[in-house]
Amino acid sequence: MNVISIQSQVAYGHVGNSAAVFPLQMHGIDVIAVPTTLLSNRPGYPTLRGRVLDAKFVGELLQGIEERGAVDSASMILSGYLGSAEIAGVVADFVERAKVRNPALRYALDPVLGDRDRGLFVQADIPPLVRDRLCALADIITPNHFEFEWLCGAKASTIDQVIAQARALMARAPSTIVITSAELADTRDGEIDSLAVERARAWRVRTPKLPISPNGTGDLFAALTVSARVLGKDTPAALSHAASAIFAVLERTAARATEEMRIVESAEQLVHPKRRFEAVPYLAKS
Repeated sequence: MNVISIQSQVAYGHVGNSAAVFPLQMHGIDVIAVPTTLLSNRPGYPTLRGRVLDAKFVGELLQGIEERGAVDSASMILSGYLGSAEIAGVVADFVERAKVRNPALRYALDPVLGDRDRGLFVQADIPPLVRDRLCALADIITPNHFEFEWLCGAKASTIDQVIAQARALMARAPSTIVITSAELADTRDGEIDSLAVERARAWRVRTPKLPISPNGTGDLFAALTVSARVLGKDTPAALSHAASAIFAVLERTAARATEEMRIVESAEQLVHPKRRFEAVPYLAKS
């Protein structure tokens, strides 16, 4: 079981591949990690060293793993923060080639574009490429609520609106859309929703909302979702697992009062969370 994970990489902290690789490995999955950035730490600290990598260099890394047979043995490609429009194009080209070479290969797109607090935080030419090229190649996409609305071009404040817009977005190819950090009209105080939508079914899982908001939670959620799917879990089981495991990590992080997620300390609960939150089927109103 191999996953090719194409994301940012930081030396300090847990975002991008630095949040995704260890959880995938804890599930017994080999990870071929390809960086799109090499940074000392995530933005938000007083200093930041390193840089977004050159798109040609990222392309060479992807070509190199192709030459080693990584595409033939992989179950899933996962992409996250891309860093530049040129890298987005390189990744799209790679996914296109990989799917031709290995028709069983699935592609999970975590469209790292922004959030409700900051709006879009990537270069302005990246979001259209993600929407128009990468979404068309994806089997699974895992946007947060803000990113989902941006990709759809419309607000979604109720679960029925989310389901309708998700199914419209599926016309571009994804068969499964998982929306994280959803705050809807009927989301209860002190809770947060995550939703999974397919063409004929939808599910919702609610977890307590903790008083922290560390960076990298979307990267971790995508990795946990991919881990479950690669291991053969269906969509509701994968949603339940991801929601339960990330809650365990965030609960530990809140207890430690640290800025960075306590992923390694939570190693056992990444695979076997003590508290399980079940995804519940939802029928959209006609």
